[in-house]
Amino acid sequence: MHTVDGLAFRSWTSRRPNSAVYVLVHGIGMSHRYLSRLHAQLARDAEVHSIDLPGFGGLRKPKASPDIAAMSRALGTVLDDLGARAAVLVGHSMGAQWVVETAVQRPDLASAVVVIGPVTDDERRSAVTQALLLARDSALEPPRANAIVLTDYLRCGPFWYARQARHMVRYPIEERVALLAVPLLVLRGAADPIARERWVQRLAARAPVGSVSSIPGHRHLVQYTAAAAAAARIRAHAPGAVGTL
Repeated sequence: MHTVDGLAFRSWTSRRPNSAVYVLVHGIGMSHRYLSRLHAQLARDAEVHSIDLPGFGGLRKPKASPDIAAMSRALGTVLDDLGARAAVLVGHSMGAQWVVETAVQRPDLASAVVVIGPVTDDERRSAVTQALLLARDSALEPPRANAIVLTDYLRCGPFWYARQARHMVRYPIEERVALLAVPLLVLRGAADPIARERWVQRLAARAPVGSVSSIPGHRHLVQYTAAAAAAARIRAHAPGAVGTL
């Protein structure tokens, strides 16, 4: 457990000395559980930290609802505590916003950034639209993945979800990626209705160094349903890696 300015975080760590370092951050309503397959894949040859953020995964809900900038500042302190510097920061869905902002605020912590199924599309930036797209995606995700999503949503609760969703739809990620000092990979399932191809191409183009990789046959939860393929693309994006995205 880590407490920063009254915000409670939890970390799940697989350590491998003298190896690449990855930090995994979940999306709104979720926890490390739907990142566990990706964590296991990356941990085969790297140090991996999966982080549960305040109010999610059964953690205490703060009285105030920190915005993206405040949550990211606190996340940076957690990574300091873990000794996770020059890491590849990986965020899924709303987690994309937190890792981008952390890398902008604390460039010393990031060697690269990977955003998986990033939100929110600047042409569809409303809570109602995002909820409809999520429902459309969930209808075709595997039952086991949906079971994790449902139970994590129940632990999060609608009140905290709604308070954080306000920050999610207001955060201009397409502006913030332009300030990144490290390469950005935008990764998506090719059938993801939330992070559509048009949006991720536009987002990658805004970064000083940006690229896009799609995994055919998968949707928004691609890091769970295609963990090995997602890990391979993330490894290829790490500094010094040689490979094809």
